[in-house]
Parts: sequence; C-alpha cells; structure tokens
Amino acid sequence: MKALTDRFVPQQRSPSPPTHLVSSDSEHSDNKCTLWSTSSSVSQPYREPSSTSGRKQLCAATWTSFVKKVSMASGAIKRFQDRVLGPNRTGLPSTTSDFWLLGVCYKLSDDEETDDGSVVAALKQDFSSRILMTYRKGFEPIKDTSYTSDVNWGCMIRSSQMLFAQALLFHRLGRSWRNKNSEVSSVQPEQEYLETLEPFGDSEASAFSIHNLILVGETYGLAAGSWVGPYAICRSWESLACKKRKQSDSLPMAIHIVSGSEDGERGGAPVLCIEDVIKSCVEFSRGEDEWAPLLLLVPLVLGLDRVNPRYIPSLKATFTFPQSLGVLGGKPGASTYIVGVQEDNGFYLDPHDVQQVVTVNKETLDVVDTSSYHCNVLRYVPLESLDPSLALGFYCRDKGAFDDLCLRASTLAEESKGAPLFTVTQTHSLVNHHSSCEFVEDREEEHGEEDDWQLL
Repeated sequence: MKALTDRFVPQQRSPSPPTHLVSSDSEHSDNKCTLWSTSSSVSQPYREPSSTSGRKQLCAATWTSFVKKVSMASGAIKRFQDRVLGPNRTGLPSTTSDFWLLGVCYKLSDDEETDDGSVVAALKQDFSSRILMTYRKGFEPIKDTSYTSDVNWGCMIRSSQMLFAQALLFHRLGRSWRNKNSEVSSVQPEQEYLETLEPFGDSEASAFSIHNLILVGETYGLAAGSWVGPYAICRSWESLACKKRKQSDSLPMAIHIVSGSEDGERGGAPVLCIEDVIKSCVEFSRGEDEWAPLLLLVPLVLGLDRVNPRYIPSLKATFTFPQSLGVLGGKPGASTYIVGVQEDNGFYLDPHDVQQVVTVNKETLDVVDTSSYHCNVLRYVPLESLDPSLALGFYCRDKGAFDDLCLRASTLAEESKGAPLFTVTQTHSLVNHHSSCEFVEDREEEHGEEDDWQLL
C-alpha cells in the first residue's frame, strides 16, 4: 500500500523536461516548484518573476493535478480493502447469537434482565487482549534488499506471527489472561507478556522476526516483496522453530504440521497421526520425554475459488475447541487472522494497518507502550467469502489437552457428512512423516503451487 501512496505523492518537480515530475533531492537540489515540503505540509508553488505565462500555467496545472492525485491516494487504501476483503464490517452483527472466541463462548442476549452489558464488555476485553501484528515501517533492511517496510506484501507473515504469539501467550499466561495495560497506563506489563512480544521485533536479532522468517522460508517461496500462502508459511515456521531450537532452549513448544496422505497438503483431508505427533515431541525434548507442549498447524484447501459451503459448519466448530488458535485466512493477497465466529461470520485481526517499528525489551524497567499490539475494533467477514487456502492452529499444553483435541476432531469428522477438515489416526503407513528438524535439513522440493495467494 505504500507503493500506492508513493505513486501519488512526488517529492520534487524537475523544471526540465516538464513531463518528469518526480526526481530525487540529490539530482535536483535547486528545484523551484516544490510539491511536498520536508515537513509533510503542502507548500505554494514557486513562481519566478521572469517566468512566462505559459510557465505559470504549467506549474498551476501541475499543482491542480497533484492535489487531485493526493485526494485519490487518501482513499486508495480503503478502496483496496473494500475490493479485497469486502466493505468494512465492524461491530456485532447479532446481539443474540453465541460468539465463540478461541474456545471461549460468549452468550449474548437482548434480555435486559439477563444481560446488563457485562457479556459484551467481557467479549471486547478478550478480543482486545489478543496480540495484533501489523505492517511496520522503518525497520532495518531485510537481508541484502532495500525493503524497510512490509507494506502491501507482508500480511500473511504478520497473520502467522499473530497465531504464533497467541500460542506463546497461552503457554506462559494461560487462556484467561487479559490485557490491563490499556486501562491503567502506568502499570508495568507482566514479564511473561513482554517475553512473548520481544521475539517478534523487526530485526534479525529477534528470533521470530519477518527477517528471519524470510531467511529460512526461501525454500518455500518466501521473499521480501512477495505474497505467500498458508502452506508455505506453516512450513517456514517449522523450519524457523527447528533452527532456533538448535541454537537455544528458548522455544517452549514443539511444532507439528498435520500432513496428508502422499501430497495431501495440496488438497484432500490431512491426517493427524498420533504416532507422528509423539515423534515430534520426542525430538523436541531430545529424547528425554515422549510429550511436550505442542503447536499444531493444519494447512487446508477447502474448495476452488472460495470455501466450499460443505466445510463451513466444521470450520466454525473448530473455534469451540479449547485448543483453538484460530485460522490464517482471507482473500488472495490479503491475509487476516480469524479469532472468532458468530453465525456465519468470522471475526479477525487485520494486519493491514501501517505502524512505526517499536522495540519491546523485557529488561527495560520503564513502562513499555504495547498499545500497537492490540486492537479494540471488532471486524468480521462472511466465512463463505474466504479463500479456500487457509490454515488452522491448535495449542495443546499437555497430553490430556491433545487427547481431548483428537476426540473432538474425530467426532467432528464423523459428523461432517463426508467433508472432514482433517482426520485422526493412531498410526498408518500412508504418510511419509518427516520430523520438523529432518524436514528442514533434507527436503528440497519445489513449492510453487500457491498461485492463488501469489497473485492479487
């Protein structure tokens, strides 16, 4: 989206030739007709005393054209959002239907005797406590590129950071944690909360930064300036987690990708094999234990141009699971992080807002402003309009939580009328399982089948 703005906001006008209106400061330091001042305020066009009337008309015409283009640019981002995600829908479309938010149910009612507004208030506080990751500007260049912002291309990466951060937050502070910093600005955030945010800084020094994801995700098509799909980003997280696990013991959970039979990640119902999950946990604990806290990622393809309506009931049901981490999904070229459902609408955190880079340091004693990591606006999109390429996330703190997830998923598959999201099995020979670390080192397949997500 920055490209859209840059297109309409030239910095300086070169006096000759008249058709080249955008030029660098170093090349034309003596320009006389400045269209945008360094303080971002609009300045009047310069008029030389000796200029001809034709020259005056040219500058005036240029200024008029520029003002029109700036006006167009001011609405360009909103038009882009409307075109891709649909008209901006905010608030609660229903005040009576149950609202499921990452495994927690909020029973809304219009009955004044049973609902004094506390349920809606609790819902909004829960929603605003979810961690938001958005486009950032002003970070150090990614690798050897000139990209210092991910505006207009990093939304899937930001969406995945939100899901991963949610898993870390649940692991450290539990599902019942709520953000109180917005209520009392002088309160120092919890250490565990800052430890959750710190690895997502925008630099190579931060473990889970956009820089490091792109570095390890090159095999799957990740590159600065390019869109990626859910499958590629899930595999990239698997690679990054393994790399960081080898470097230190800071990663508190194993990551397992639920794969399908043969090349099932590309379509069909993936298979959650319990035996394979245990292998991932054993590898994570370096053989010391057969179980570990677990993040499950399930890349799916649920249709052709959009989600097949047959899958929507099952998709909604996953938000009722206590282990739910939501869904990475959206429209081609515009990913979001869906955290809740009500009726047939998905409520999401939007990564498309542009914010300045901030640094969160858990060692800092001063009060840390983390307001840019949270959102108070409920936004929703019809589930039937989602792109069929998406990914589910689940967090299992212990073996009991995982067993409960398997039971719920098996029941859901049985009730899906032949259209399960994924199935569960104890052991099988169809899936050629690769552990997360083995996958990083040995697999060299091409991953270029994310066309719907690569092109807008």
